[in-house]
Amino acid sequence: MTLTFEDFPPGRFGTFGPRHVTRDEILAFAAEFDPQPMHLDEEAASKSMLRGLSGSGWHLCSLMMRMMADGFITRAASLGSPGVDEVRWLSPLRPGDDLMLDVDVLEARTSKSRPELGIVKFKCTARNAKGEALAEMTSPILIKRCEGAV
Repeated sequence: MTLTFEDFPPGRFGTFGPRHVTRDEILAFAAEFDPQPMHLDEEAASKSMLRGLSGSGWHLCSLMMRMMADGFITRAASLGSPGVDEVRWLSPLRPGDDLMLDVDVLEARTSKSRPELGIVKFKCTARNAKGEALAEMTSPILIKRCEGAV
């Protein structure tokens, strides 16, 4: 079943996960995309303000995107996104974390210029197994409206 704009009323949409994060993937992502000491070296990381090895915020955003894709975007009549409104990193991503992703619909409106689609603004919050919020992301996604809704 393809999810259309009408399937995304404001409110809690769902929770997705868990997604286990390993030390090796934190190191691999950092080596390739964010080679800072707090993401690559445990001794250096222990002396940083993060007080231990932590995943890159960009790694966490990538994990959130994958969880969104697996959770609902690949089943939706998505036409893409015009961008991300806000990303906030709240607590470090740690090796061994089991991530859950809470997805809320903040707003859903029909496009004025293209009434065959809607704009759904999502707020996604990644949490660890203790329930601590690690990151929040707010982003609109363009989604086709159901047939006959125009």
